[in-house]
Amino acid sequence: MKSLKIAVLSILATITLLWSCGKKNPEVVVQTDLGDIVLELYPEKAPITVANFLKYIKEDRFKGATFYRVVTLDNQPGSEVKIEVIQGGLFEDDHPQALPPIAHETTQQTGILHKDGVISMARYGPGTATGEFFICVGDQPLLDYGGMRNSDGQGFAAFGKVISGMGVVRKIQQSPEVDQYLKPRIPFTITTNQ
Repeated sequence: MKSLKIAVLSILATITLLWSCGKKNPEVVVQTDLGDIVLELYPEKAPITVANFLKYIKEDRFKGATFYRVVTLDNQPGSEVKIEVIQGGLFEDDHPQALPPIAHETTQQTGILHKDGVISMARYGPGTATGEFFICVGDQPLLDYGGMRNSDGQGFAAFGKVISGMGVVRKIQQSPEVDQYLKPRIPFTITTNQ
């Protein structure tokens, strides 16, 4: 079963690479009540992660998704490794719209570092990312390969960047929250510009 998943992901990655040859990077629009966030994705650098994210969009798997978590310097009292991000997706670990986990593409492999506005996959262990993602607010090197936000040192899988709408990202990060969870959550829809 695991080798079948790897084969399917390899095919998706190849399709994404072939699709992107000669074309500009795909862009997606995240629409919220606070405004739009436009993301450029990097399929040549992170083919598995981009193919997975686009599949969620094309198959309407983000239906009902929200931004639900904000991490600021002030709301992580128990953490020695502080970061700043907003997180969104389906929220539930075993959501029926979730796809199987994908292989982990580290920043060491892709060269996409967690700079201001970079979008990356949320995960537990390496190879557990599904559709949950986060956007960096400010540079977050502790999320890169070798960074210590996760004790395994593998970092998170970055795969694109905000090219318009960082003001919206910051508004979301400053929205009311309790223990990092937005009250209320902020619904979004995602469409491709392709």
